[in-house]
Amino acid sequence: MSGPDAGPAVGADGGPSRPAEVPLPEEDEDDPADRFTDQLLGNGRPFVIYAPNGNINTGAVHGGQRVENNSAEAGPGTRRVEAHEGPIAAEEILGARFGFAEPAWFRHALTELDTRVLFLTGEPGSGRRTAALNLLYRHSGHSLDLRALDSGVDLSSWRPAHAGVRGYLVHGLLPQHPFTPGVLANLRGKLKAADARMVVVLPNEPTTLRSLTRDLHVEPIRCTPPAPAEVFEARLAAAVPDGQRREQLDRPEIRRLLGDDLTPAQVVELVAELVGSGAGGPDLEALRQRLSYLAEDEVPDLLDRLRDDPDGLAFLLAISVFEGLDHRIVQDEAVRLVALADGRLDAVLTGGDEDTGRSTRPNPKFVLRRPLAELLRMVRAECRPPEIRTASGFTYTVEPVHFTRHRQGETVLRHVWRQYGGSSALLTEWMDTTSARDSDLAEPVGRVMGLAAGWGGGRRALRHIEKLGGSDRAHSRSAAAYAFGIAAQDPVLASEVKHRLDRWSHLISTDRRWTVARTCGTDFGLARPDLALVLLRRSYHGQDGDEAGVANEVRRALFGLFTGGSQEPVFRAVTAWAQGSDQDAELALQVFPQLMLQDASWFQQQLANRTEHAAAALDLVRRLLDDEARFGAICRSVLAWCRTAAWDDRLRPAVETLLSALAQDMRHGVLALFVEIDRYDGDLAGRHIARHALESWRRGTPGTGNPAHPYGGSDVH
Repeated sequence: MSGPDAGPAVGADGGPSRPAEVPLPEEDEDDPADRFTDQLLGNGRPFVIYAPNGNINTGAVHGGQRVENNSAEAGPGTRRVEAHEGPIAAEEILGARFGFAEPAWFRHALTELDTRVLFLTGEPGSGRRTAALNLLYRHSGHSLDLRALDSGVDLSSWRPAHAGVRGYLVHGLLPQHPFTPGVLANLRGKLKAADARMVVVLPNEPTTLRSLTRDLHVEPIRCTPPAPAEVFEARLAAAVPDGQRREQLDRPEIRRLLGDDLTPAQVVELVAELVGSGAGGPDLEALRQRLSYLAEDEVPDLLDRLRDDPDGLAFLLAISVFEGLDHRIVQDEAVRLVALADGRLDAVLTGGDEDTGRSTRPNPKFVLRRPLAELLRMVRAECRPPEIRTASGFTYTVEPVHFTRHRQGETVLRHVWRQYGGSSALLTEWMDTTSARDSDLAEPVGRVMGLAAGWGGGRRALRHIEKLGGSDRAHSRSAAAYAFGIAAQDPVLASEVKHRLDRWSHLISTDRRWTVARTCGTDFGLARPDLALVLLRRSYHGQDGDEAGVANEVRRALFGLFTGGSQEPVFRAVTAWAQGSDQDAELALQVFPQLMLQDASWFQQQLANRTEHAAAALDLVRRLLDDEARFGAICRSVLAWCRTAAWDDRLRPAVETLLSALAQDMRHGVLALFVEIDRYDGDLAGRHIARHALESWRRGTPGTGNPAHPYGGSDVH
């Protein structure tokens, strides 16, 4: 079972969880998951796993039955992207399968899925998303080609549009899209025609569930996780194939930590800590100090002990927001919070003793309040050994501060925000000014602001983010963009986030449109590429004067979407814009040369397979080559392709296909490009094609192409 249902695997500090090499259970020989792994590892080329600061195959786990590395220093607030309107990553599907403990209702759910649509409900943390992925994977014949839709999709007008996709996962239903018997019957018909199934994941909300039962005559299946002991055994068996080592870890005192109320995510965290322990197994007390689910009961007592101590409270809150950053930043922000509070963190009123005339509370201007070691001990945090980090081309040393318990910071902030009414205004004001001081702080601030939207709820849930989004400070707007991305992971808040961004994209205000563009470049846009492309095009008003900042963010977001897995929708949009108004064409022609460099392998595949995108790309290259103002950019991109293809045989056919096609129409732009290739001092792939075309042109017989070329020198059109 998984952890938070609507979220991907995340680290203890909110960082991304990427299974590096997940050991898979035994499957049939024809299991596509095995073929997927074989293709990765058996292609005869070095296989590179990108896992910054990660321990391959030894990382700890959290967030459901998926892999996490608790030792990795992902920046606070960073998350793996969860697709809401697009394909679900194969690694997430494989991660959901890894060590999956099949609950008692699973077989019944597989049978119910024969009706094409299954409604799955349960409490947060019950593992609905992981169970849904396993249901779809199992029912689709072990297909890794699954897609996700968020609650904003109107299923009455939706239809399966992707050939070969056998499973769809829907994140909730919103009231504005009524789900009637007719809609359900029509949806089942569409799915049957596509030989696909759909699982709709719902919160355990009585009104919605009664409506489904009454109006649709369907009984949603309640996602009840297996007993913690079952999850523990399944996960440990998958993570530790060696039976002797498993017996060493599965001790009675460890079993006593498996309370009946533990969620699957918490059990997986326990297994992760066991797997990451040394040869002699974990120290029980050290293990207890690290388990995040034991922090919940301690937060009220912790706050009570600090109630008369504004310094301790400020330091606790500062680490809760900025866990993982350098201790100097945490201390500075705690001091600034006390000053900004102006007594709002003091439990006693200001007053004087009639006998002595001395103040009855600590002086808020006193800067030598507590040494770092004492403050760390007080809030159960630790300053870890120095680490070397890089930024903007230089390196520096930090000593990051972390709580000893995982996710204690989030637990503290949630408790304070919900239980103490006056705290939200103070924390919002504090974090608003924080984000203006250091660009590195924008992301953790945005993460907390986004989470707080879910803690508060109601019509004012996004009010504190809206204030940041219209700020004249870029760092505050950046924090708002991150906050929108986090808030949109809530199915209900996602609708309001999209509404606000849509409204802002129409405004004259460059600040609001800047925020829209930056948001489209975060997880929000990566999970919703089609919506992001609409918002980006609308936000772009040229690049002159005050619009330069917005234009830069729009381009950055487009590049991020393209490299983030949405190559096809981005390229379709760019080709459409190129045929549109002068403003749209300007944006398309600006970004296309850089897109060629962002993911050359994607263009290589299009050219090799002569797809519709190959023809469109060739048209754009020709158009840019004939544009004197933009010739330099496209020429540099093509030359970069040729340089890379000189030593990369996989890219060489694409380069030769492109140059052979260009040689069929030797206009002045193509001629100038071929001259540059011929004159280039260094190894270039395709130089023989350029020289052959130049010689033909000089003889007065252009367009003969390159007969020796494997594609026959023909155009890709």
